[in-house]
Amino acid sequence: MMRILLVDDNKTNLTFLGKLVEKLTGCQPLLFDNPVDVLTAMPALDFDIGVIDFQMPTYNGVELLSEIRHFEKYRNKPVVFVTADGDSAVRMAALNAGAIDFLTKPVSPLEFQARMRNLVALADAQNKLADKAEWLRVEVEKAVFELRAREEEIIDRLTIAASYKDAETAKHTKRVGLYSEAIARAYGLGENLCNDIRLASPMHDIGKVAIPDAVLLKKGKLTEQEFATMQQHTTAGCDILRESNSSLLQLAAEIARSHHERWDGQGYPFRVAGAAIPLSGRIVALADNFDALTTARPYKPAWSVEQTVAHIKERAGSQFDPSCVAAFEKALPSIMKTMLENIEHPTLVAKADMTPSNVTIPENIWPKRFKVQEDLTTMYNDTIERRRGSVRRKTLKAGKIVFNGRSSAFDCTIRNMSETGAKVVVMSSLGIPGLVDLDLEDGTTRSCRVVRQTLTELGLEFL
Repeated sequence: MMRILLVDDNKTNLTFLGKLVEKLTGCQPLLFDNPVDVLTAMPALDFDIGVIDFQMPTYNGVELLSEIRHFEKYRNKPVVFVTADGDSAVRMAALNAGAIDFLTKPVSPLEFQARMRNLVALADAQNKLADKAEWLRVEVEKAVFELRAREEEIIDRLTIAASYKDAETAKHTKRVGLYSEAIARAYGLGENLCNDIRLASPMHDIGKVAIPDAVLLKKGKLTEQEFATMQQHTTAGCDILRESNSSLLQLAAEIARSHHERWDGQGYPFRVAGAAIPLSGRIVALADNFDALTTARPYKPAWSVEQTVAHIKERAGSQFDPSCVAAFEKALPSIMKTMLENIEHPTLVAKADMTPSNVTIPENIWPKRFKVQEDLTTMYNDTIERRRGSVRRKTLKAGKIVFNGRSSAFDCTIRNMSETGAKVVVMSSLGIPGLVDLDLEDGTTRSCRVVRQTLTELGLEFL
């Protein structure tokens, strides 16, 4: 239904025009005898064509049309003026206000209906074009969303592929992605770029797939030659990703190439310095360093957060971009939340001095259960008591998974245990049979069925 707005302070003329509109197929008149009422009804008022009398009280036709055009939804609506004035100045004022045609009083019914039919055809074409443009916009957004989802899946699959060679890399890359996003937000980057950095940064070590296992998986300190080989993972990762047409994978290539460069130009692989290092690489360098230091590895213990933060601050202006270090300090509460939600190793959470005294940790981030090392009986004790008062700490100690009928065992960390089962973290779950015994350190043994198995975790159901 085409809605025709009719505005005339003369009710006789208004009724006459309304009857003419009713005779047009598919048209409905909207009658107003006061221009103030028209403006009051906006922007809820919907019409397709306007027919406005020029001479009216309060607002003349030009003034009314000027007010109507202030609303975005009416700016392209065709409007016809009805006037008895043949003065060219009046007509020019109407045209300048946005009128597209004129009807001269007294209005001829045949002329009115002919012109309205033409305008109805024009308005119908405009509406269809607008609908088509909206449809195209929606389809483009849908296509972009689907393309983006495929890009994200590619990154996720490649990261998983890298984890098959080094299981530590998988957990490390996830945390680095989340830490990098937190630093980017604190730095003041836009929402889309922060999300891109979170998605792309887990690929920073993808080049390690090109590093020989003897070097990549070595438990001890690398020799000078081995370290030179390990450094090649930056250029290898860039080579893997840079030819992609995807902006996300190109960002990942940029990060892979630059995340070991230093602010003072003493990094690798190209010894780039200062602002010449891409910002994404400077941010990920911080996140990567923080996670590496606070995570235990076979060749080193984990550092406390306080020790790591001090280390990073000391190297602002030498190893790290000072602005990124400032953003890192601002993002510490968010980083700590992510850290506690992705606990990997008991030493990560078992230091009483781990949380810097100037960092406020949100109350909702504390895990329900912790594995506390035997030589450490408190966790964040000073910080917890200072900020939360008395706290109940539920602790579960390490046990052993024993194969039924076999003497070999895996040391494990019990992450969650309930009345029905448990989730445990092990060095490797490959080859573990469907039925096992879980030996707890309190001397009890629980027989279990393996209900879920990954490279690093088992889901157990008590029998």
